[in-house]
Amino acid sequence: MTAAAFWDKIAPKYAKRPIDDVPAYEETLDRTRSFLHQNDRILEIGCGTGSTALLLGPSVQHVTATDISPQMIAIAQDKLADGPDNITFQQATALSPLAGAPYDAICGFNILHLLGDLPRVLAHLKSSVKPGGFVITKTPCLGEINIGLRVIVRLMQLVGKAPYVNSFTIKELEAAFKKAGLDLVETGHFTTHTSNRFIVARRP
Repeated sequence: MTAAAFWDKIAPKYAKRPIDDVPAYEETLDRTRSFLHQNDRILEIGCGTGSTALLLGPSVQHVTATDISPQMIAIAQDKLADGPDNITFQQATALSPLAGAPYDAICGFNILHLLGDLPRVLAHLKSSVKPGGFVITKTPCLGEINIGLRVIVRLMQLVGKAPYVNSFTIKELEAAFKKAGLDLVETGHFTTHTSNRFIVARRP
C-alpha cells in the first residue's frame, strides 16, 4: 500500500480523532506564531485535514497547506467554509516543487518521521524558504522510545495498520538540520513528551 493510499483510507477516522495533548499543541502553535509576521507567506507540509493551517491563517498573509493524501485535502477543503479566506489546500508531497516558493516560513508538524529520505527533504525545504526564513517543525523521535514499542509499530506496518516510520534520535534529527545547512534557532519539547522535538531552524 502506498503512503497516499494508507492516509486516504484512514482520513475520515483521522479527522475525528481528538488532539492527544492539548496544552502541548497550543504551546506549539504559540511558539510557531512568535516566528511569524502578518505579511508572511508560509507553507505547511503534511497538513492532514487542515486544522493547524486554519489556526495559523489569521497570523499571516497566506498559507499554502499540502498533504500527500487527496482524501485528507478534501476534508480540509470542506473546513474552509468556516475558516479564514487566505488558505490554499493542495495535494502534494513534501518534495513537490510549488509555484509559491520561496516562502517566508515552512512548517511541518508530525511529518518528518513519516518521510523516507530526511536529508533530501530538509535540503528541499531549505531551497524552498527565503534566506533568513524559518523551517518550523515538531517531530516524534522514535529512536528515543522503548525498543518494544518500535517492534509493535513494525508489526502493525506488516499488516497495513501503520504507515512507514523513520526512526531517529533527537541528536540525529538536529544533526540532519545542520547538515542541510539550516541554523538551529530553538530546539526543545513541551509538557512531558520529551521525544517530540520542536525545532526552529533558519536558512542563512
